[in-house]
Amino acid sequence: MARRIDVTGAGGVRLAAWEFAGPPEAEAEPAPPGAAPDTPARQARDDAPGVLLLHGLMGRASHWTATARWLAGRHRVVALDQRGHGRSDKPARDAYTRDAYVEDAEAAVEQLGLGPALLIGHAMGALTAWQLAAKRPDLVCGLIICDMRASALGAASQREWADWFRSWPVPFAGLADVRKWFGEDDPWVERPSPARGAFYAEVMHECEDGWRPVFDPEQMLSSRETWVYDAHWEELAQVRCPTLVVRGVDGELGRAEAQEMVRVLPRGRYAEVPDAGHLAHYDLPAAWQEAVSPFLAGLSDD
Repeated sequence: MARRIDVTGAGGVRLAAWEFAGPPEAEAEPAPPGAAPDTPARQARDDAPGVLLLHGLMGRASHWTATARWLAGRHRVVALDQRGHGRSDKPARDAYTRDAYVEDAEAAVEQLGLGPALLIGHAMGALTAWQLAAKRPDLVCGLIICDMRASALGAASQREWADWFRSWPVPFAGLADVRKWFGEDDPWVERPSPARGAFYAEVMHECEDGWRPVFDPEQMLSSRETWVYDAHWEELAQVRCPTLVVRGVDGELGRAEAQEMVRVLPRGRYAEVPDAGHLAHYDLPAAWQEAVSPFLAGLSDD
């Protein structure tokens, strides 16, 4: 069971955090479709680091449910709905800066008493995690980067994303239509992916005219444009804690770049998830857990 804890982020933005080892009487986040029923978590070890889970662009805390439940018996695990996402506040467009995202994560670690914490981030959330680790090494004892590139993606990539958002057939008549479009009909889908359909179904809510995303696509583009034009190698090199770079074999982070990221990191390690794409932690949670387990075991021995 997860309980909600509010965090005050940069500029006073209210952020919804979800603790997966909380008392059962607290407010619970609905489980994603197809998820197994919650079971009582074992008591976390007193000496185990806290864990902060950071989703990617358009994601939400519930996308980490399988990982959070897996870790909750050994750690205090918190997943954050980042600004503009999930149940967190959605401020004006100019509030989606890199500094704001990093300060939000910093506030979560400090206000919830998680530090020094293990940060686990997917895509944009991974960038936030390593920027925080570079800025505040005192708050971070370990880092897992899931499928996020350190190189610049450029203007063409941003235009493609803007075109993609405009192609969405919103509003959707129902969640079945959401799952079908994102899992089969979306031009970006190379082969049918039920997990991708389920992933996007989690970020929709029912409106008067049908189902629409819980976020504003223009705000998502604003978030993305703050990092898509720049490379982030220098900040990566400043991360001093043990760091695992994980890629899905069919994901967006290529093997050569991932291995170069490991080389740049002072204490970098590499892992990959076979048969997985960009959503490795969500699509194939057992394989993802197997890939990161050796790193977690080593981290506890440091």
